[in-house]
Amino acid sequence: MGEEMEASRRNKNRGYQQLTVWRDAVEYYALTCEVFRAFPYELKRVASQQIASVDSVHRNIAEGYCRRSIREYLNFLNIALGSLGESVSGLQAYRHARQIPEESVEKLDALAYKLENGLLRLVEALELKRDRGDWIDSLVVRESNVAYGSAASDAPPLHHSTTPSSHVST
Repeated sequence: MGEEMEASRRNKNRGYQQLTVWRDAVEYYALTCEVFRAFPYELKRVASQQIASVDSVHRNIAEGYCRRSIREYLNFLNIALGSLGESVSGLQAYRHARQIPEESVEKLDALAYKLENGLLRLVEALELKRDRGDWIDSLVVRESNVAYGSAASDAPPLHHSTTPSSHVST
């Protein structure tokens, strides 16, 4: 993939695009689409299921990153790992049934293996941050209410949950 995040559209919520595991997941999805588009008509449902399981991987990495708590982030990364396991199981079944060329299985399996290991390392690093208490779930934002017709001292400070900036990039 290689492109940098568009500078004019960069924010904390889109920070997942800098994660190697997300980029690898998008690459895995693109290659899966390329391989499974060629499936014959009678196997289109199977091909669609394979593409859907792979699609779920990058989506769950992104959704977890955009969540506000480490518990939720880890949950979505584990869902991504589950979807990845589902897709690898499919690859092995298609290989066994001789429905997919060996060369395609090898390319997809190698990329899935790299992605699995990256996700496992990311989960491990985040669990360590959680256990050490190094994760910041929310930040306090203080804003004057003067612009809204009242003095800042009349109202309590706003509390706004933001995506923590201490994400681990692998």
